[in-house]
Amino acid sequence: VQLQASGGGLVQTGGSRRLSCVASGITFSRYDMGWFRQALGKEREFVASIAKNGIDTYYPASVKGRFTISRDNDKNTVYLQMSSLKAEDTAQYFCAARFAPSGDYNYWGLGTLVTVSS
Repeated sequence: VQLQASGGGLVQTGGSRRLSCVASGITFSRYDMGWFRQALGKEREFVASIAKNGIDTYYPASVKGRFTISRDNDKNTVYLQMSSLKAEDTAQYFCAARFAPSGDYNYWGLGTLVTVSS
């Protein structure tokens, strides 16, 4: 199983960025997908999730209204559209997959770094 995230980079404060994560080795449409992030010296934080149906999504208050998760089951890809980026959004962003809707995530990618700077 491989989850390959991409799209990270340097972004100005207030800017936007879209992350992608391509999954292989799993039947993508049978997995809920999530995005997490970890800033330097901090614990990993949940950012967004999307159910296998592509309809149900969840966000913490810290990103709600600014980030949007979506998926394309035909392309085995989950996206994270980020806007109105702030310095505190700087982190390594990881995608993850879980089979059981309320269980632990089964598979994790290596992540892509997003740096928000003025």
